[in-house]
Amino acid sequence: MKLPERTVERLSEYRRSLLQCLEEGKTHIYSHELANLHHNTAVQVRRDIMFIGYTSLQRKGYDVRELISVIGEILDSESGLNVAVIGLGNLGRAVTAYFVGKRSRLNIIASFDVDPNKIDRVISGVKCYSLDRVKEVVESQEISIAIMTVPANTAGEVSKQLVAAGIKGILNFTTAPLNVSPDVYLDEYDMITSLEKVAYFVKRAKK
Repeated sequence: MKLPERTVERLSEYRRSLLQCLEEGKTHIYSHELANLHHNTAVQVRRDIMFIGYTSLQRKGYDVRELISVIGEILDSESGLNVAVIGLGNLGRAVTAYFVGKRSRLNIIASFDVDPNKIDRVISGVKCYSLDRVKEVVESQEISIAIMTVPANTAGEVSKQLVAAGIKGILNFTTAPLNVSPDVYLDEYDMITSLEKVAYFVKRAKK
């Protein structure tokens, strides 16, 4: 079953909130409660959850632990996937530190840079390799996903290196739009665009 991209995003967001609910001792949650946490509608929540084949007959709402498990079966790879961060500037180090240990089935196990002062060091718990070794390390450590935080002017060339090395998914944090082959999944996140969107609506609210 191939889910729409936005559905996958919402399921990930639901799981994050459900994990928080579990930490707070909450065992069940209604669709409208989950919707309120994500500025969504209860109808949309129910549609998303029914889409993955989960229903709850209990009047007290969805079982939080069960729903976390079902979402995990849909989103997570059974054997887990290995991830590399490309570029260990301020953003790359922050991304590495944030993601390490967050998901048991997504493991950041390597980073790459061109700075000799970073190469062969362990930074934020992850060993940094020379970008020249990307193909060797990707193959030997079975890395399939790359998070790119390199300078925009090198992003295109680096993405070609990653694809040639066997990377199958790229999360692009650079401001440069990328072109990759159809068999590589690409998601691009531009913080400047997101901030400008927020600024636009703040400006409108002040009128």
